[in-house]
Amino acid sequence: MVELKCLASGSSGNAYYLTDGQTPLLLEAGISWKLIQQGLNFQTTSLAGCLVSHGHMDHCKAVKDVIKAGIDCYMSQETAQALGISNHRIKIVRALEQFYLGTWTILPFGTEHDTEGSLGFLIACKDGFKVLYLTDTAYCRYRFNGLSHILIEANYSLEILRENVANGAVPVELKNRLLQSHFSLENVKEFLKANDMQKVREIWLLHLSEGNSDAARFKREVQELTGKMVFVAK
Repeated sequence: MVELKCLASGSSGNAYYLTDGQTPLLLEAGISWKLIQQGLNFQTTSLAGCLVSHGHMDHCKAVKDVIKAGIDCYMSQETAQALGISNHRIKIVRALEQFYLGTWTILPFGTEHDTEGSLGFLIACKDGFKVLYLTDTAYCRYRFNGLSHILIEANYSLEILRENVANGAVPVELKNRLLQSHFSLENVKEFLKANDMQKVREIWLLHLSEGNSDAARFKREVQELTGKMVFVAK
């Protein structure tokens, strides 16, 4: 059975706990190590590794401390270079090159963000569960079959974003950056419609913008579209 726990989600920091009951993983280290420890009730010694999607601080703030704790961190070469970290605990992974971590089989794939080497991860366990982790991307060029859990960014609604630009709450420059580097609710819904949803048990909406989203509306619309159990990561 797959267990997911959100420790933090959003532009102030991202960190998620994922386990199949045998191999616990940390997805992202975008909050302080102290908060990660507290979120996991200080049960961090069993973590088999930390997957880092890209080099922005809201995803890798605590990488150095995670390494100090003796936990391997998996990321692209570009992300490691951006962080300026050279350590035997940094494990370089490449898009579309599968690797194994305990009972998980992990396939990194490229995402469309405004930093080089950004990755999403398709994470499958021996029990047949298949978890998609997809965040900080304007769109996804891939389709996936047999997913059981989907963790996907739903950063903003285009409608809300346009309203905020019109009333001056959001600068046009920020709107343009969001359009080119983050997943909107509208794109999430199109992505879900384009993928095999037959085995999906849970959908987690991640990284909601504080001012350009509506958690209750996002959850309702995705539930109505898919008929699946939907959670908003907080």
